[in-house]
Amino acid sequence: MSKILITGGAGFIGSHLADKLIEQGNKVVILDDLSYGSEKNVNPKAKFYKADIRDISISGIFEREKPDTVFHYAAQTSVAKSMADPIMDANINIVGSLNVFKNCVDFKVKKIVFPSSMGVYGNTKELPLTEDSSKNPISPYALGKFVAEKNLGFYGIKGLDYSIIRYSNVYGPRQSASGEGGVVSIFAKKILNNEPPIVFGTGEQTRDFLYVGDAVAAALKAMNSPKGSVYNVSTNSEISILGLIEDFSAKLGKEIKPVFAPAREGEIISSRASFSLIKKELGWDPACQFSEGLDKTIKYFDS
Repeated sequence: MSKILITGGAGFIGSHLADKLIEQGNKVVILDDLSYGSEKNVNPKAKFYKADIRDISISGIFEREKPDTVFHYAAQTSVAKSMADPIMDANINIVGSLNVFKNCVDFKVKKIVFPSSMGVYGNTKELPLTEDSSKNPISPYALGKFVAEKNLGFYGIKGLDYSIIRYSNVYGPRQSASGEGGVVSIFAKKILNNEPPIVFGTGEQTRDFLYVGDAVAAALKAMNSPKGSVYNVSTNSEISILGLIEDFSAKLGKEIKPVFAPAREGEIISSRASFSLIKKELGWDPACQFSEGLDKTIKYFDS
């Protein structure tokens, strides 16, 4: 049994991760300022601190709890908000992350797992993406994730054992259906409310959709990965935004007519990534087919 601290543990992926770790018998501490997460997502068996990762006072939490492992999921997650306010994004995703990393070193955390993003690769025609693909972030959000990766490397020199997992587009229950949420949850909420989904651009842009349960399983595997390891966590498949609407139509048995809006700056055109490295080294591959994951997501938003 380990003591594990999850920043952002009241949020989407972080709360699912907390549930799984507690199920496995670990002691879980959650640090979240509830700006994106919700207290209703907090597992009652977890110890909860309402705190901001940018606040120097979080050192007191590290000192008091002495976690063995840290999962750093607290983040500003909206590409659009990062484009509108890059300073805010950098304060949370770069400066806030630095504060977490420093505390991990100061209080001798044995391992930190950091969820990065496929956004670090930017737009490329060379698909599927691999961990060695060129990095060209096109939004402050993606750049912030890449800078945090590099800062982890800096603290690695100081002895911090870390692993980076670059997620594709994670979806599933508990994901925010507001403007900064993922497209699957946003569409689910609108369609179930009989509102037309908004498609930015042509709708031909593609995403590599990853179910949240698979995202959590990869994070758990990364706990035992080699120091400094970096893995793509994805499905190596593409679904277009218009194709996603067709899937909703088939599931719900009704015609769905989207509303089109101009393409948004900073968003990637096509995304598909290979997960061969994490499969080879850690034995992970995605277990949930998109059709099954979409059923679970629709059920959650329809309840």
